[in-house]
Amino acid sequence: MLDKLFTSKTRIKLLLKLFLNPEVSSYLRELSSEFHLSPNALKEELDGLSQAGYLDKEKRGRNIYYKANASHPFFPEISSIVRKHFGIDRVIEQILTHLGDVQGVFILDDYARGVDSGLIDVLVIGDVEPNRLHNVALPIEKKLGRKIRTMVMSSEEFEHSDLLNNRPNWKVY
Repeated sequence: MLDKLFTSKTRIKLLLKLFLNPEVSSYLRELSSEFHLSPNALKEELDGLSQAGYLDKEKRGRNIYYKANASHPFFPEISSIVRKHFGIDRVIEQILTHLGDVQGVFILDDYARGVDSGLIDVLVIGDVEPNRLHNVALPIEKKLGRKIRTMVMSSEEFEHSDLLNNRPNWKVY
């Protein structure tokens, strides 16, 4: 889908990585290694996206970290396109409309880091039946071509848990 809109595969990878979870920031060598691209090719795209205002740059030590500019006027649209590409919007919509008392939804691990590993880890907080959540997730998995692994916690369990302390996470609801 995105390859029809953007001609640069490198730009697509950067948008997917940095706009899936706007809290993620990465530096050049890290991105170069993850994408299996030369730093020079990647630097050109990062500079272009930064100059256009789509990315923020922050120098930390010897590295420059890049992240999505959440205050850019096009940020909501780009972020929405990226979530639709991965299907995260469908996952959240189905959870919220079919499962009753949902107080929070988190994306965990790879997708929270902006990595499309093919496995979407979802934590749902609330009074939700795990089997019902699994049944909601199955048809979405088939449409997306990605495995959805779900976990349910009550609000009380979540308050006393340190689950999110050691795992990358992104609160989507």
